This record gives sequence, structure tokens and C-alpha cells, in this order.
Amino acid sequence: MKRIISFKVLDGYRVWLLFDDGVEGTVDLSRMVGQGVFAAWGDYAFFRRAFLASQGALTWPGELDLCPDALYLEVAGKRPEDLFPNLKTLANHA
Repeated sequence: MKRIISFKVLDGYRVWLLFDDGVEGTVDLSRMVGQGVFAAWGDYAFFRRAFLASQGALTWPGELDLCPDALYLEVAGKRPEDLFPNLKTLANHA
């Protein structure tokens, strides 16, 4: 599992992330604002309250968090199979 070791909340619901392997980049989360559990992000002050949980996940109050692996895939421009090679094997046996 990838770990986020540093982040910065940027304008426009974007977040800069640095992962434990040195990969870094910006993710635009604006597409999620106001949808389902992300309704709280409608208050930008709440969005800015992001913090890193002990397992390296980007988290907000109320146990709202985003999977570090999914964020890594987006930042690195990779597919799940690139991060989890066993998925290729599983797909061939399905």
C-alpha cells in the first residue's frame, strides 16, 4: 500500500501529494464535491481541514478518507494492474 507522507491543500479543491516512494503530483477533487459522503466538502473551510491519518490516508473529520492507492494511481498516471501485478493473473482466471 502506498503512503502519503506530505500534502498541501490548494485552491479549487486540488491537493498536492507526496508519496513515500518520492512520487508527487496534484489531484483535482472538485468532481466529488457535494456528492454522497463528500457533501461536507461544499464548505471549503471543511475541505481545508484535511489531515494525514496514521496509515497515510488523506482524511477529513468524521472518518472521511481517500484511499492512498487510488490517489497514487491518479497522480502517477498508472492503472491498478501496474500497482498490483497479481490483478493481471486474476483477470486471466476469471
